[in-house]
This record gives sequence, structure tokens and C-alpha cells, in this order.
Amino acid sequence: MKRMMMIYSALAALIWMTAIGYATAPAPVTIPGRTEDMTELLLPRYQYELTSVQQVDGRQGIAWEDGQYWVSGSTSLSRYDGDWSLIALNESPFDDLGEGINHIGDIDVYDGELYAGVEYFADGSARDIRIAVYDAGTLKLKRCYDFDPSSGQTEVSGIAVDPDHRIVWMCSWADGETGRYLYKYALDDGSYLGKVHLQSPPQWIQGVAYYDGFLYLTADDGTADLGEPDHLYRGKADPEATRMTVTLERTFDDVTMQGEIEGLSFDRENGCLLISYNRGAQVVLGIPMGFYDGYDGEIHEVFVFSAQERE
Repeated sequence: MKRMMMIYSALAALIWMTAIGYATAPAPVTIPGRTEDMTELLLPRYQYELTSVQQVDGRQGIAWEDGQYWVSGSTSLSRYDGDWSLIALNESPFDDLGEGINHIGDIDVYDGELYAGVEYFADGSARDIRIAVYDAGTLKLKRCYDFDPSSGQTEVSGIAVDPDHRIVWMCSWADGETGRYLYKYALDDGSYLGKVHLQSPPQWIQGVAYYDGFLYLTADDGTADLGEPDHLYRGKADPEATRMTVTLERTFDDVTMQGEIEGLSFDRENGCLLISYNRGAQVVLGIPMGFYDGYDGEIHEVFVFSAQERE
């Protein structure tokens, strides 16, 4: 009888906890080994050497495909040939998106299409996030996908196409919870696939790029007024993982002047890293608010680094 009473009590407790909404206990650890013991994840993958600096007309992002370059401004899209000569420009990229969109972040180009994270951005906050897909040749809008509000994402600073896993990754510049994740959408139909928790996340993420199995993040985490450099970070791209270990990949102490790092891309033919960087303007909450001594405008540059795999 006593044994039966114990069983009934256990069942009653289980029913009671289920009724009041207790969460399921955390799953056991299934990832073999400790992250701190995995050399591949903790050390920089490449050595980078600055080879050239190209002045461009956009301040937000850079993308490469088949020997050409694409640049995003906050409200523009540009295409350059292999010699960095401007060959196409769209200064009205929001015309077919309806009212309320005013900002483009970092971009990516894949299979003849340009992917852009667009939004309404003001005073450090955003709304109406979307994935806008343009024709990479004409720079005209082809289609658009809305983001999933249940993701918790409140801003989009960059976008990357991962063709190996058929995923579009988005990052957020905003501080707090939203900036501690990367957000996954299906490349084929734009459906939301979930998010990945960044372990040791960088602050003020500006861009994301996929390259050879890894995701690379630029972060505007240096204070320009103090001459502090910004950084590049890296994490392993895994479509099944819920978390991603982030490691420091490169410190940009060799740019022309410390300012605001933005987007990034990789030239896969020549093994080069491309970094979008702005200088001359004092930026507050993502908005240029004035100029430093000696400048009467903001200068937008792409820094080209050779990337040699470490032994």
C-alpha cells in the first residue's frame, strides 16, 4: 500500500508540474570534447597581409563573385568590374519594397543574385526587417522575404549566403540579446530555420560572410576616438548546432585611420579578404554625426588582404 501511495504521489507531482508550465529538463551534453581543447576553433585560420585599398561610393558592405565587386551604401547598391571601375548603380533600391524601408547593411552575392538585409533604421533601433534579393547585374529587385518576429531579431546589419548548407545567415548590430545570435533562413524559400547562440559574442557586429565551412564576423568594437582597432571573428558553420564558438581572427591595426568597420567578403579566386571601412566621420548609434579634424566628408574604402592558411 505504501509503495502504491508513493507511485500515486509521483504521478500527481508530474501532472501538477506539467499543468503549471514547468520546462523540460536540459538535454545531456552531446558535443564531444571541450571547446577550449579544440585548436581548430581557437586559433586564427589565416594570416592576412594588406595588399591594396580601394575607395568606393558606399559605406555599408562589400561582396564578390566571378571577378566583380558589389558595394552597398545605406540607400544604394553599386557594381564594380575587376579593376574597381563603377559599372552599375541603383540609388532607389527601396522603390518596390513599399514605405518604411530606409537602410541596407552588408550584402552578399550568389549565383547572379544580390542578397541584402533591409530595414527601417533610426537612432540605433530598427523594424520591418526583410531579405531583399536583387538581380546582381541590373541591381533591380527580384523578390523579398519577411523575417520571422519569433526569432527575437531586432536589427539586421549583414547577410551571408552559405551554399554548402543552403542557408542565408543574418547578423544583428544591436546591443543586448539580439546581437548574441546569428539567424538562419532557407536559401530556397526564405523560411525561418532558427538561430545560433554565439559563445563569447563580439560587440556591435557589422557584417557576416561564409567561406570554406566557417562564418566570419566583423565587429565595430574599437573606440575610434581612442584609436582602438576593430576586429574580425570566426566560427564554424553548422546548420544543426544551437551554439557557435567565436574566436578572434584578425585585429585591424593597419587601416588608414581608425573609424567604423562594416561588411566583408572573400575573393575566392585570389584568396583575398575584403573589408569595408569608413573614416572621417564621427558615428553615434550607427549614424554619422559630424567630422574629425581634416575631414569635410566620410571616406568609404575596401581594404584587400591576402589570406594564407596557417600551417
